[in-house]
Amino acid sequence: MVTLPLGTARRRSLPHGLVSLGRIAAFLFRAPPSAFGLVVLALLILMAAFAPLLATHDPYVQDLQSTLQPPSGAHFFGTDELGRDIYSRIVHGSRITLTIIFVVSIVVGPIGLFIGTVAGYYGGRVDTVLMRLTDIFLSFPSLILSLAFVAALGPSLNNAIIAISLTAWPPIARLARAETMTFRSADYIAAARLQGASSARIIWKSIVPMCLPSVLIRLTLNMATVILTAAGLGFLGLGAQPPLPEWGAMIATGRRYMIDSWWLVTFPGVAILLVSLAFNLLGDGLRDALDPKQINKR
Repeated sequence: MVTLPLGTARRRSLPHGLVSLGRIAAFLFRAPPSAFGLVVLALLILMAAFAPLLATHDPYVQDLQSTLQPPSGAHFFGTDELGRDIYSRIVHGSRITLTIIFVVSIVVGPIGLFIGTVAGYYGGRVDTVLMRLTDIFLSFPSLILSLAFVAALGPSLNNAIIAISLTAWPPIARLARAETMTFRSADYIAAARLQGASSARIIWKSIVPMCLPSVLIRLTLNMATVILTAAGLGFLGLGAQPPLPEWGAMIATGRRYMIDSWWLVTFPGVAILLVSLAFNLLGDGLRDALDPKQINKR
């Protein structure tokens, strides 16, 4: 009887998906940049989940006797022009940031994946129509197009999320189309056709799973742009409306006092910078972790 090492037996007893996730996580933590991204995003999630416990003050309560106070033991990041605690507002603002990230991801990913795989698989007129539609959206800068949609829908956080979702799917569609065009002539696709599988089944069962890693990486890299776009809309007064503690809106209200009260814009700006940088670093790490050459090395 052959005795397997304890680690090998444990890995074989675990589901394949958990083993793969464990290997990817281990790869990400071995690289300092991607490890930094994971840590920042984990802290963001924990901060959003436990915001009522971590916040030292009510983020909406005004104290006009404590306006524009610098950072201190009573107010870690100081107070704004209405006496509200900036630290508490940033903590609660993490929930708004995560909401934007989550909603945009679950909307943009499926839309872009569907349009790209259908266009790449069928080709011909279907590909021409869908890609020309995609090119129309790509021809405008995302922020400008988001501004147009928000101006039409009206300024609010929900409308800002809708506008960002409507402008963020074209890169995903282009990527999914390119991936699909490399897979549609593969032998296993031809075998599925010979067995009588429908086009919808081939796309869903055979092509979509092959496109998912690339789409996931692209989504992660796009989140930095999504965060900056949402902050830009909030800064212009077209995103989250007062008194919501959205980081871009906090910078917009604090810019009038930033010469004497630097903390009003510094701390929300640092929060936006860290989260955007974390998504970029994590996306780069995922791209290396899901690279077949890197997988073979592991």
